[in-house]
Amino acid sequence: LIFVFVIIMTMFCMFVLQVMVDPDAPSPSNPQLREYLHWLVTDIPATTAATFGSEIVCYESPRPSLGIHRFVFVLFHQLGRQTVYAPGWRQNFNMRDFAELYNLGLP
Repeated sequence: LIFVFVIIMTMFCMFVLQVMVDPDAPSPSNPQLREYLHWLVTDIPATTAATFGSEIVCYESPRPSLGIHRFVFVLFHQLGRQTVYAPGWRQNFNMRDFAELYNLGLP
């Protein structure tokens, strides 16, 4: 019974970070801007939705101009609330470098 309580309490104390990118920007045949950052939200309580987190980069609706685009949502576990800074621009965002910079580990 105590073990179950610890697991539940751990779940309520966890946060996730959500990233949405377009790896096919501006077009699948010429992805010069990959990974284009559409959304970045941190400190989302693990038991709720992104609306309860801190929006670091506001949502930008996808507007693919050519071809079929993939839009990728990735969730990372956070060990707790942490300060995350918005990148200087949306184009050429690198999710691996970002995860390494903030010690997020694997999605």
